[in-house]
Amino acid sequence: MSTQKIELAAMNCHHRFYELEDFFASAKENGYKYVEIWTGPQHFFMDYNGYESVEKLRRLEEKYGIKVIGICPEQTNPKPNNMAAKDEKMQERVLKYFKNAIDVACEVKANQVVVTSGWGFLSESVEEAYHRSVIMLRKVAEYAAEKGMNLAIEALQPEESLIANTALELKKLIDEVDRPALKVCLDTGAMARAKDTIQTYFDVFGDKVIHAHFVDVDMEKETTHLAWGDGKRNMAKDIQAFAQNGYRGILSVECVNGEDFAKPGEADKKSMDVYRTIE
Repeated sequence: MSTQKIELAAMNCHHRFYELEDFFASAKENGYKYVEIWTGPQHFFMDYNGYESVEKLRRLEEKYGIKVIGICPEQTNPKPNNMAAKDEKMQERVLKYFKNAIDVACEVKANQVVVTSGWGFLSESVEEAYHRSVIMLRKVAEYAAEKGMNLAIEALQPEESLIANTALELKKLIDEVDRPALKVCLDTGAMARAKDTIQTYFDVFGDKVIHAHFVDVDMEKETTHLAWGDGKRNMAKDIQAFAQNGYRGILSVECVNGEDFAKPGEADKKSMDVYRTIE
């Protein structure tokens, strides 16, 4: 099996106690050619009013020879950027926020912006939040289309949201949004929690799967988003499943394990070391 056509990208989520340049330096040292930028404010500040200069990202790309391939905005509870926001003023801010994320992605020539369904209050019906999510996703997707940028929506885990957890629930949501800019991000953590498979996603979505958050998982502990080697999944088989389905994107290692916060580069190295054994 050849993995040459499917590359790994590092993500900065677990580098949150280090500076953004530290993350780029670590990614370079560990052999990553690509990164996906999680917009934690300590690394790249962005809100509904605006965002810091993208020149910051371009400078780091050039200095370390690494390409930013995606933007992953903050959007899960308790972050305010909820696609299914209920308050009208918050809805206005959410739309502006995601428009800014799309603009950043365009300026840095990234491939996609990751989005989610957002979440609803537990004191309301899931249907109410679902309806709001559809309306907002349409607006964001329409703006993305105007800018020539793709959105990649990922399923969430049940403790994050009840709107779309499985591949079939995600398909229902995407079909109802019905906007061509809205594609799919296959998150192997959420996928495993929903008892879906990589093949399930490709059977359901086909070439709409344009991006992946590619993480190890230990389902015995119900722990997801681990560095590769810290869970029980088989990277070689997973990459083969992507390759056999003609996947053309990049696999972002979205590690968010708090145990890796002190030494995030070691987690990235661990994932890359596993990847190199199957090349």
